[in-house]
Amino acid sequence: MTDTTHQAAVRSAAGPEPAVPVPVPAPRRTRVWRGLTPWLFLLAPLALLITFTYAPIANMVAYSFTDWDGVSPELHYTGAHNYTELFTRPELFEVFWVSGYYLAASAVQIAAALYFATILSFNVRFRNFFKGLLFFPYLINGVAIAFVFLYFFQDGGTLDSVLSLLGLHSDHAWLGTPVSANVSLAGVSVWRYTGLNFVLFLGAVQSIPGELYEAAELDGANRWQQFRHIIAPGIRPVLALTVILSISGSLSAFEIPYIMTGGATGTETFVIQTVKLAFQFNKTGLASAAAVVLLLIILAVTWLQRRLVPDDKVDLV
Repeated sequence: MTDTTHQAAVRSAAGPEPAVPVPVPAPRRTRVWRGLTPWLFLLAPLALLITFTYAPIANMVAYSFTDWDGVSPELHYTGAHNYTELFTRPELFEVFWVSGYYLAASAVQIAAALYFATILSFNVRFRNFFKGLLFFPYLINGVAIAFVFLYFFQDGGTLDSVLSLLGLHSDHAWLGTPVSANVSLAGVSVWRYTGLNFVLFLGAVQSIPGELYEAAELDGANRWQQFRHIIAPGIRPVLALTVILSISGSLSAFEIPYIMTGGATGTETFVIQTVKLAFQFNKTGLASAAAVVLLLIILAVTWLQRRLVPDDKVDLV
């Protein structure tokens, strides 16, 4: 008797094999609800996003082709007249030179945040205290920060008092000249936003596997070599993100210079100028065109940065 015949006889003696259960398809109503459930969860955030982001942007683009003054119920379509006026008045774009101060301040705050994130990612004393100390300024309201530093830089204020205690008597008006005022305002932005970049960098550094540091120490690598060959490649995507945020923030600086100086003494930014066009000169159509141009500039800079520094996936292991 062959093996096949023997196996067939054994199966025949054991009786028929149990039938394999066939999965019963879910009812149509259940399948419909399963497909709709993710969209039901997204319904509220999508409604808020459309209502408070995309709808205002669409209205802004529509207003940029009108002569609306922001008050009158009537508005007239003017085509590309606002954009023509915007690009034929070069003085409207001269305020972008002020953004250079904030761009330089962004480089300083990125370097400082990266330095502190690297130091505090290692086992140092009181590192949790310093983490909170660095991140705390970002939690403060921007209006409160502007008023605090307005008294800090005023004549006879906190800065002059501290300098006098050190024997350095200065009659310099910190917000009185374009250079000193812009440097002071850019310094305030460094103090406020370093904590945000610090948290982003710290999270990226701590996401790097600890085994890489142990292996580097066994190979005799010092801290600089660990930073150069492990930390720097590992945080490259986050570094690209912070650069994009810093550039867009530099071009759209508004809160601190508007409250502290109101755009006086050569501190007017493009956003402050746009706000004045809309609410001081009642040229909402022209201001909307300026806002659209600023949005396009930020998108173009972001696209260029992504093209020059592609966000390639880094595999350190």
